[in-house]
Amino acid sequence: MAAADSPSAALRRRDLCSQGIRLAGKMRSDVVDLLDTYVEWQGLDASASVAAVEGVPAAAAERWDEQTGTQRLLENLAAYRAFRTLLAQMLEEQQEQL
Repeated sequence: MAAADSPSAALRRRDLCSQGIRLAGKMRSDVVDLLDTYVEWQGLDASASVAAVEGVPAAAAERWDEQTGTQRLLENLAAYRAFRTLLAQMLEEQQEQL
């Protein structure tokens, strides 16, 4: 039996996926905390929706049961990259204003 087909290899892959999911959850929690702090310090309206940010693809969480793990990761990666670009633009604008 090839090593990639062994039960231990499948278990390692599952463990890596589980770890990735836990880390994504931690990232989300950290982002929520960061956003709450930012809103508070900037005196912004806390009721503003962050679920939809112009230029950032919507999360596909409601369709996760219909997607493969690869599809979910690719969609979330695209959203992350777009969000990262917007954050970099925001940082640049903030630096220019200071």
